[in-house]
Amino acid sequence: MSPNNTCYSALRSCAIIGCLALLVTGCATLTASNGGDAGSAARPTPSVAPAEPAAPPPAPEPVAELELRADHPERYTVRKGDTLWAISERFLEDPWLWPELWQVNPEISNPHLIYPGDVLALTVGADGKPRLQLERRGRPLVKLSPTVRERSLAEAIPPIPLDAIRAFVDRSVVLSPEQWESLPYVLAENDGLVIGSNERFYGRGLATDAEQVYGVFRPDRSYLDPETGELLGRAGLYVGSARLERAGDPATLNMERAERQGYPGDRLYPTNEEYPTKFVPSAGAVNGLIIAVLDGVTQIGQYQNVVINRGRADGAEPGEVLGVLGTGEVVFDPLTTAAVKLPDERSGLVLVYRVFDRISYALVMRATRSMHVGDQVVPPDLAPN
Repeated sequence: MSPNNTCYSALRSCAIIGCLALLVTGCATLTASNGGDAGSAARPTPSVAPAEPAAPPPAPEPVAELELRADHPERYTVRKGDTLWAISERFLEDPWLWPELWQVNPEISNPHLIYPGDVLALTVGADGKPRLQLERRGRPLVKLSPTVRERSLAEAIPPIPLDAIRAFVDRSVVLSPEQWESLPYVLAENDGLVIGSNERFYGRGLATDAEQVYGVFRPDRSYLDPETGELLGRAGLYVGSARLERAGDPATLNMERAERQGYPGDRLYPTNEEYPTKFVPSAGAVNGLIIAVLDGVTQIGQYQNVVINRGRADGAEPGEVLGVLGTGEVVFDPLTTAAVKLPDERSGLVLVYRVFDRISYALVMRATRSMHVGDQVVPPDLAPN
């Protein structure tokens, strides 16, 4: 390399180093000016809004306190005909709180079923709360859960007396007038004037991919809201069960079982819905009225079925327990002769088991005094003993 080139390279390197030194000095000066006194012409630092504090987690829902009956047993042997409700009623003042007593545990993937002959022992947990535990055929005590898996009803103890509600679970329907009009219907019988068991008939309005089994219903009783006069729905009178044999218009069906004679104009309601019969009770939240009795009686007692004017649209759900408030009588004050209304008093408990759009069916689980159509149903904590 020539001396001239060597000299040129050295000068260029010095120039680059000098520029870098000036750049570093300028950056340091700018930093110092930004951190200087208020009189300096520093560029304002953009403000950053403080982060909002995280919302606190929702408070856990309060758990109802268990109140044991004064005469509760320490051990109980399960008998045939018992129900989970009746067993809990031996231990608790409020048997609908049995999930607390029976130690519901979501980590138990295979909850124990309760059978006649099992022995239930009352113990106290580490938290000081009473618990029921199960002793079966001499094995160690194990935790109980009120959840009941599907199995033969003749074997396991049911939650409530299913015989009292069976006819109103799968053989009942309550629909609006528009829903009734939209259903398929019986067109004509095959032979004769009426349709009985194992007789063929014809229907219209069935889709080409129609269901195979239908309940045959006849529009019957209308339910009116006593507070507003509004039509809440019209119940169907159960006629029987029919099976589709041949699709078409008209379609051919066979009446497999008839509870009463069928006629042209009866409606066909698909029976592909499954309704729960295994209930883990919870405190209901709706307020309403008893508007009818399903058993054809006027006095309402234990294990009778009632209709309340609240349904799915009002938030009612199967398994909810409601207190019944009997309307207080009006009496005359013996001194002033003034009319005085006595307080409404709790007359029992009902468990909702079948929910329609605007009404629900409920079973009377406890009756401490006579109940009547027009009595109020309220959350159980609003109807104290």
